[in-house]
Amino acid sequence: MISNGVILIVDDEETIRFSIKEFLEGQGYEVHVAETCEQALEKINELLPDLILLDLRLPTMGGIALLEKVKLKDPNVLMIVMTGYGSIDSAVEAMKMGAYDYLEKPFKVVHLKLVIEKALSTQALRREVLELRAQQWTFTDEPGGIIIGNSQPMKEIYSLMKQVAKSPSTTVLIQGESGTGKELVAGAIHRLSSRKNGRFVDINCAALTESLLEAELFGYEKGSFTGATATGKPGLFEVADKGTIFLDEIGEMGIPLQAKLLRVLQERQFKRVGGINDIKIDVRVIASTNRNLEEEVDSDNFRKDLYYRLKVLPIYVPPLRERREDILLLVKHFVHKYNNEFNKNIHHIPPETEKQLLEYHWPGNVRELKNVIERAVLIATNGTLLPELVAPISSGKKAIVNNVGISGESDEELDVSSLASVEKQHIQKVLNETSWRRTEAAKILGINRTTLYNKIKEYGISQS
Repeated sequence: MISNGVILIVDDEETIRFSIKEFLEGQGYEVHVAETCEQALEKINELLPDLILLDLRLPTMGGIALLEKVKLKDPNVLMIVMTGYGSIDSAVEAMKMGAYDYLEKPFKVVHLKLVIEKALSTQALRREVLELRAQQWTFTDEPGGIIIGNSQPMKEIYSLMKQVAKSPSTTVLIQGESGTGKELVAGAIHRLSSRKNGRFVDINCAALTESLLEAELFGYEKGSFTGATATGKPGLFEVADKGTIFLDEIGEMGIPLQAKLLRVLQERQFKRVGGINDIKIDVRVIASTNRNLEEEVDSDNFRKDLYYRLKVLPIYVPPLRERREDILLLVKHFVHKYNNEFNKNIHHIPPETEKQLLEYHWPGNVRELKNVIERAVLIATNGTLLPELVAPISSGKKAIVNNVGISGESDEELDVSSLASVEKQHIQKVLNETSWRRTEAAKILGINRTTLYNKIKEYGISQS
């Protein structure tokens, strides 16, 4: 028999524990009991209960202290406090600290039943997310290290990641649009491999000038250039020895530096900037790009020999629009994440909101979806993720733009003759609203600055 939810009763009076437990089990709940705060903490860690019924007067540690301790660990855990001393003040204090409701002893079981049903109706999303996490690729040693997706394309990636991890020295090339989660795939490969105890070092090749990127990757000897420290500095390849180095956006690397990287891949050794001695390393190289490197090779922007060296084990991460069945899984994951972060309790996503999220084409992919949900949870005033809270996106022929969406003229109708025209107009609008501060605009759009520059050039967008 499937239970209606898991409830933990924390009360030092055996008669009360037994009577409430018997009644709630008769209502179809899975019920556990604890006599002390210490027992309660153990049970909470073990069971992840949907609801905690907590007596405020407990031995050793008071109920208020336990509530505070539990809420620090999980702000969204549901707690209903019970008091038999007619002390409304303590109940009010508990409510201010995050308790869902309070019951004054003695109470009628009918009232208990109604309060519990109302409380648990808000926990459906939390339980769904916990069940979802159990099915996903999670790395507990990394905060936020989770890959969400049950679609066929993601299952194929999971399978490929396992195969790639078995070969700890082979170079990997991860391709896909910006915001698809290429860095998560790289991190997962590292942690699945025999190199997991080594360092995972990452660098964005688009974020630095060519000379700075060279110094960061290969290090430098003292006095090798203006500003070099008196002692020199080891590069990231040295730091990542026995581990993995992740070269994000490698398509932005210049031809001279590509030649030096090719030597590292071929000979597993290099010289520091200004150095004369070869430094041997044992590093797996994982690279990623949002560019079509074959076209870059044909245009003489990328070395053909380096391309084939990198593409020993290629992985393609699909854009979000090609795995739409994962969108709502990601939405629920992000809602839960930001519920905890902002101490909110968004527990209901109406069908209208789901439809809007599913129909949007997500040019910024998972990164854009994450930003939209973060903002929606932050500005929500009740427990529902209303459609207008995700107004920065447009799923139809009209984008409603208002005070909870993108600021600007309201009810502005967009030309949706193609996805490209929607994207161009959206980018133009965000650039204008940020006074063409590209870093800020890129953050709002959920893409990196390099991609934004490319889009501006591609669409011929100019400052008006």
